[in-house]
Amino acid sequence: MKHKNKGKMIVRALPAYIILALLSVIMLFPFVWMISSSLKDVTQIYQLKLFPERPTLENYRYILFSTSTKFPQWFLNSLIVAVCTTASVLFFDSLVGYTLAKFRFPGKKIIFLLIISTLMIPTEMLVIPWYAMIRALKWVNTYWAIMFPGMISAFGVFLMRQFMSTIPDDLIDAARVDGLGELRIFITVVLPLVAPALATLAIFNFIGNWNAFLWPLIAASKPKMFTLPVGLANFSGEAGSDWHYIMTGAAVAMAPLILVFLVFQKQIVKGIAMTGLKG
Repeated sequence: MKHKNKGKMIVRALPAYIILALLSVIMLFPFVWMISSSLKDVTQIYQLKLFPERPTLENYRYILFSTSTKFPQWFLNSLIVAVCTTASVLFFDSLVGYTLAKFRFPGKKIIFLLIISTLMIPTEMLVIPWYAMIRALKWVNTYWAIMFPGMISAFGVFLMRQFMSTIPDDLIDAARVDGLGELRIFITVVLPLVAPALATLAIFNFIGNWNAFLWPLIAASKPKMFTLPVGLANFSGEAGSDWHYIMTGAAVAMAPLILVFLVFQKQIVKGIAMTGLKG
């Protein structure tokens, strides 16, 4: 009976699996075409063949090591911005979330509502005051100018507050009775309990800052300060019809994101699932 029921379940689920497989092929095809095109030379790029007849790594050598491009510098800029903003968001968002979840003080709910309300403000409305600020501080064409809007996240504060609200107050009170200071309680007791939320926030923030385009385009006008998305867009205009170089640059830009997903995919799924369970 068990085998029959299992067989019926497989038959019923088969259409769903087929649809998911087709959708996966459709979603993956552009990425496969991009990687394939990055391995083609100029004579093969316009051939309507998925895989190159004579694969070559010459495009990658040109993109990464030629003095004609600044891809290594753009890659480094994006890495610095993404890593620093992610570290900042993890620290400040978790600290603010802990304060809003576990401390009582006048105006706490109003402060939380004000923080959440900033999620409704489009980024396009903020770029002018942001630019006026970096001009006044003489930060234009610096890492600080690119990073400061992303160094704390309202979504991250909300996420961490929701997770930390589920930590029993008795556990924190017990740590206080043992003589631990608030900072030590935060680091050694609270943060380990919200590790899935921290991992999810880190991944989303890293990907968001790595792919950011509008603000880095405004904050940096010198090519040496371009992040990878801005540099790639600028390079696409200069390269013109050299699509084998453009596809190679796009593949280089996608590599860290694919690596992050492959390494942390379990944390992504676990964090999203737990987020949906938090009240």
